[in-house]
Amino acid sequence: MPSTLTLPQDPPGLKAQSKNLDFYYGNFKALKSISMPIYENKVTALIGPSGCGKSTYLRCFNRMHDLYPGHRYVGSIELHPDNVDLLNPSVDPIEVRMRISMVFQKPNPFPKSIFENVAYGLRVRGEKSQSYLEDKVESALKGAAIWNEVKDRMSEVAVNLSGGQQQRLCIARAMATDPEIVLFDEPTSALDPIATGAIEELITEIKNKVTVLIVTHNMQQAARVSDYVAYMYLGEMIEYGATSDIFMKPKRQETEDYITGRFG
Repeated sequence: MPSTLTLPQDPPGLKAQSKNLDFYYGNFKALKSISMPIYENKVTALIGPSGCGKSTYLRCFNRMHDLYPGHRYVGSIELHPDNVDLLNPSVDPIEVRMRISMVFQKPNPFPKSIFENVAYGLRVRGEKSQSYLEDKVESALKGAAIWNEVKDRMSEVAVNLSGGQQQRLCIARAMATDPEIVLFDEPTSALDPIATGAIEELITEIKNKVTVLIVTHNMQQAARVSDYVAYMYLGEMIEYGATSDIFMKPKRQETEDYITGRFG
């Protein structure tokens, strides 16, 4: 059965869209013809049971699958406004990752100082001016609501921070290179409720600057932070629409069954 997409009558600007996207792990087809829009400066949440393809789809956006042999994409992901196909082999994956940052499930600070963690992407880009780096690092840490907690500890190793602080540091690192899209792969699943609340608040704030695509197992979290939701199952996109519509009046029975806990 084809996906059910309910698009807004007056849609926001389009930041990206997948078109008939298939993805293969060797011979296994993990994603099946996924087409959906990602609207600019909005939060789009991917929900569905474990193993349904949410993280696989997310990782197509920054070409993470390129790091492993035997994986292949069919179809396209267009990034706007320049209409570049992110999956085209002629497009440098490093350049893609500069434009599309990622925050992982478990905080993964580098074994470096707090300052160097945030400055890392800028250094990779070739930035050498210390005053520029200091300004960008401060700005990113303020944007991730952690500046006041670390401003006197910049030379300390990042692993000394608490789990919630480490995740906010990773968000600062992701934001420091001024990405256009930030991908979040279950960013709060390893955190306590207070740290989770802080990250959710942050996601709501940063959409003023960037477009957000988030994978979450937490239905309440999807309802709290997202503007649009896609429900996935067994590699297919079952239903996509505005968050309020998906949670209050889904069009597909499968979606309703998952959201109400009758399934999954």
